[in-house]
Amino acid sequence: MAFFKRVQKKINNLWYPQSITVGKAVTTDQIADQLATISTVTRGDTYAVIKNLGTVLANYMAQGRTVKIDGIGTFYYTASSTKRGVQKVEDVSASQIASVRVRYIPEVRRNSNRQVTTRSMVDSNIFWEEWGDGIHDETNDSNNGNAGSSAGTEDGSSDGGVIDDNPLE
Repeated sequence: MAFFKRVQKKINNLWYPQSITVGKAVTTDQIADQLATISTVTRGDTYAVIKNLGTVLANYMAQGRTVKIDGIGTFYYTASSTKRGVQKVEDVSASQIASVRVRYIPEVRRNSNRQVTTRSMVDSNIFWEEWGDGIHDETNDSNNGNAGSSAGTEDGSSDGGVIDDNPLE
């Protein structure tokens, strides 16, 4: 079951559903336990693989490679440059790179017409339930304890919010 709340957008004063997360983030231990339960691998082995996955992904991406994990998706680096562009192509250098981010694209499956039929890690049978009183507006969200709530976009879409506990605790 997934949760949403009602949010009024300042930009157009209309109401939209916004997905939220509840409780604390699922831990590596919990994931390792569940993977061990549904496979023939021990909890310790599963935990070790999960703990080392980030290092392995980073090593491949540092070599300029994308990393595709079946059933999950593709990971790759993007670089942001400083705001100081140069006039000549020969003056472009790595010193202009200000930051690096990891991007993720969920795996998708397409039908014969090239239409997306499934997206990895998105259950096609999600049951949505309204959380709490479910009524919020953007101006008050920062003051009601929902530190992870996001304002969303002009069309009402959003990347969700966090309710209840700080996932970093």
